[in-house]
Amino acid sequence: MREIYLDNAATTPMSPKVIEVITDEMKNDFGNASSTYELGRKARHTVDIARHEIAQAINAYDGEIIFTSGGSESNNTAILGTAHSRQELGKRIVTTKIEHPSVLNPMKRLEQEGFDVKYLDVDETGHISLDQLKEYLTPETILVSVMAVNNEVGTIMPLQEIGNLVKDTKAYFHVDNVQGMGTVDIDVKKMHIDLLSVSAHKINGPKFLGFLYENKDINLPNLVLGGEQEMKRRAGTENVPGIAGFGEAVKEVMSIGHQTLQEKYEHFQDLILQELDAQQVKYEVNGGRGPTMSHHVLNLHLVGVSTTALQTNLDLAGFAVSGGSACTAGSLEPSHVLLACFGPDSPRINESIRISFGRYNTGEEVRAFAQTLSKIVLKIQNRNK
Repeated sequence: MREIYLDNAATTPMSPKVIEVITDEMKNDFGNASSTYELGRKARHTVDIARHEIAQAINAYDGEIIFTSGGSESNNTAILGTAHSRQELGKRIVTTKIEHPSVLNPMKRLEQEGFDVKYLDVDETGHISLDQLKEYLTPETILVSVMAVNNEVGTIMPLQEIGNLVKDTKAYFHVDNVQGMGTVDIDVKKMHIDLLSVSAHKINGPKFLGFLYENKDINLPNLVLGGEQEMKRRAGTENVPGIAGFGEAVKEVMSIGHQTLQEKYEHFQDLILQELDAQQVKYEVNGGRGPTMSHHVLNLHLVGVSTTALQTNLDLAGFAVSGGSACTAGSLEPSHVLLACFGPDSPRINESIRISFGRYNTGEEVRAFAQTLSKIVLKIQNRNK
């Protein structure tokens, strides 16, 4: 039985071209990019090409891109670096209640250190109130950290509006763009973004690799100490093959265009919802749909059907979906995103699944999933009557 993979918000299969590029580099380009002889210069050139490709994708300068081990390191570097280097200016930080754990957990540590962290509420679509953000922007505010796209319900945050508000303050604006890369248009200069995090494995690139965009006028302290790699901003010998693959992954996703991908994913959503409607399945779309939601994520409340039972049945039928963020999937705690959107008493908390699409999914796969989902849910719903 071939498993159909519909959990692309957790990770994505590597692009064949990316694998080819990485394999070629591993075979033929083993030099240390910090070495000055020919092999080192060749490796440095490979890194520089990838850095340029990535910088262009977000309208940054090449020197503003710092390669890291992934989104978590990038987020930690941006948040902890800003807090510790600017605390003399103020100790207030603003974020949202639905951020990724790699943002929320550094925030908890900073609270223990005496920082005043304010968490923006969200409505049932996962959107913040700009008025509440304005209220929290005081002379003490040194950082605002808001994700581009929510990884559980697909909410697209109003980055331009947030950037316009933050730019007139002394706060830095950090964006966790791990789910947004390739799915929404990002222009760090236009949006007044100071810091931005991205992970390669979410865009069909290699795991354990990411980057942090750091505005050229910012000089955060290093999170990883050691040598003088990455223009003295991140120690550790560069993963040249992985970086080459990362550059290729960015080039590929940007060549397709976020609008084309959104249209494809919206069609996939339609296929699933039309089948559920045709079979009279009781469901609700968590977060809703529309232009302020990324269509690569579809979070469904299947009324009266427990998340655990549904995931188990779908897994046995050969379909991979999740109950929420892969980074908290092993936890017994309910989704903090759904809690923030709907409150602790909502049945959605324990009766929802996340379906997330990727570049290599097909309409045939999605139709097969929709039919199986309908059968499983109807069986359980009818049994519970």
